[in-house]
Amino acid sequence: MAKIPVQFTLNGSEKAEFVESGTTLLNALRDKIGDTSPKGGCHQGTCGACSVIIDGELRLSCLTLAETCNGATITTTSGLAEGGVLHPLQRAFLDAFASQCGFCTPGMIMAAKVLLDHTPNPSRDEVVEALSGNVCRCTGYEPIIQAVLTAARANSQNAT
Repeated sequence: MAKIPVQFTLNGSEKAEFVESGTTLLNALRDKIGDTSPKGGCHQGTCGACSVIIDGELRLSCLTLAETCNGATITTTSGLAEGGVLHPLQRAFLDAFASQCGFCTPGMIMAAKVLLDHTPNPSRDEVVEALSGNVCRCTGYEPIIQAVLTAARANSQNAT
C-alpha cells in the first residue's frame, strides 16, 4: 500500500511522516512520532482519552485520519508545559488530586484547555458540559471540575 506524506506542527515542532491511508492520528502520534500522551481508550470516539487540539478545536485523535491533518497545528498534553513549568491546568489537576489512574487525564485537560481558551471564566455548568465527552472511572468527576475552575481562577488572577 502506498504511503501518504503528512506534515504538521506538533506542540510547536514541525513533523513530517509517511502514513498508510486510514491511519488514525492517534496511531501516528503514538507509533510514528512517539507522543504517547494521547491515550487509546475505546478507539470508537466515546471516552475522550485520545483528545487533542487541532487548529484550536478539540478533536478525537482515534477518529481523525492522520492524512487529514496535513498543514494543521496539533497540541497534545505533552506540549502544554513550557520550560519545565506545568501549564496551570496541569498544576491544578495535580494540586486537586484530580486524577487517580490518570488514563482520562490527557483528554480531560485538553477539553478543559479548549474551554478556557474560549471561555476564560466558565461557570460550573460550562465546565461540566465541556468535559461531558470524557469518561473517568476513578474520580467521580468532582475533583476534575474543581481543578478546571481553580485553573480558570488562577488564569483570571494572572491576567489582572
